[in-house]
Amino acid sequence: MSTPPIVRLEPALAQHWWSDVAACRATLRQHSKTFHAASLLLPARVRAPASVLYGFCRLADDAVDVDGGQRDAVARLQQRLDRVYAGQPLPVPADRALASVVAAYAIPKALPEFLLEGLAWDAEGREYEHFDALLAYAARVAGAVGAMMSLLMETRAPDALARACDLGVAMQLSNIARDVGADAALGRLYLPRAWLREAGMDDAAILRWRAAPVRDARVEAVVLRLVAEADRLYARAGAGVARLPLACRPGINAARLMYAAIGHQVRRAGGDGLSRRARVGGWRKLALVAQGTLRLWPAQQGLQAPALAANQPLLDAVAARAAPARVDTAEFVIDLFTRLSRQESRA
Repeated sequence: MSTPPIVRLEPALAQHWWSDVAACRATLRQHSKTFHAASLLLPARVRAPASVLYGFCRLADDAVDVDGGQRDAVARLQQRLDRVYAGQPLPVPADRALASVVAAYAIPKALPEFLLEGLAWDAEGREYEHFDALLAYAARVAGAVGAMMSLLMETRAPDALARACDLGVAMQLSNIARDVGADAALGRLYLPRAWLREAGMDDAAILRWRAAPVRDARVEAVVLRLVAEADRLYARAGAGVARLPLACRPGINAARLMYAAIGHQVRRAGGDGLSRRARVGGWRKLALVAQGTLRLWPAQQGLQAPALAANQPLLDAVAARAAPARVDTAEFVIDLFTRLSRQESRA
C-alpha cells in the first residue's frame, strides 16, 4: 500500500502539517482515551490523518454544545467546511489539516456534511420515536466517521465500507447506552420512545422521567435492548476488519472491542446509566488491545449483509467519487500548502 502523498511533502511545504497533526493528537488524547489508545496501533500513515479527522469531529461537536445547541453554530461549521473543500481553510490547525486530508483521500463532501446534519438535529433538540430514526441519527454522527476512516485506510469496496459504517453506528449506540444519565441531565433523550412505551411507559411517564430522571427498570430494559443491537452491529463490523490493510487491522479491532466493552459494562450494571457511568479499566483495555492485535482474520459471516438503510447514502456518496489519483492529489496538496504559506507571509 503506497504512502499517502501528504506525508511525502518537502519539509518547507509541510511546515504546518506536522504541527497541525500534533494539535489534533492532543485533542484526541484529552477527549477520547479509548479511541486514542486504539489509534496508537494504527500505522503512522493512517494515524496522522485519523487524528485530523477526529480533531474536526471534536471541534464540530464542541461548537454545537458550547454554543448551547444554537443552529447558527452548525451554519458556521458549514461555512468552514465550504472553505476546506474550496482549498481555502481558516488558518487554524483542524481546518488547515482537514483540507489536506479530504484532498489526499478523495473524501466526498457529503460525508462530513452528513455529520453536520446530525449535529443540527442535536441543535434542534430532536428526539426519536422509532429505532430506525435513531439509526438515522447514529449514521450521521458516527456512521459518516466510519466511512471516512475507511477511506483513510484506502478501503473503498462497498462491503467493507458498509461494515465500517456499521462500526460507527454501533459505537454511537454504545455511547448512548452509557450516557443515558448524562444526557438526561442536559435534557436530552435518545432512547426510542416506541421502545419505552413497549417497556410500559406512557408518554406522560416518559416526560416525567425526562424532566426528573431516576432509576427505572423500564428505562434500563430499553438501555439493555440498545446494547444488544450494538452487539449485533459489532459482530457484523468484525467481518469487515479482514478487508482492511493488514497494518490497520489491530487498531480498528481494538477500537471495536473496547467500545463493545463499554456496552458490556452497561449490561453488567443492569442497564443503569444514572447512578454510574460505565468505564473500561486500564488493564481490561490492555487485554482488549492484545486481543485486537491477535484476531486479524475475523470470521466473515455478515460481510455481505445489506448495508443499513440509514448508511446507504454514505456508500452512494463514496461510489460517486473516484478513488484519488496519486499524482494529481499530491500536486493539489502541494499547491494548497504553497498558497497557505504565501497567504501567511502576506499576513
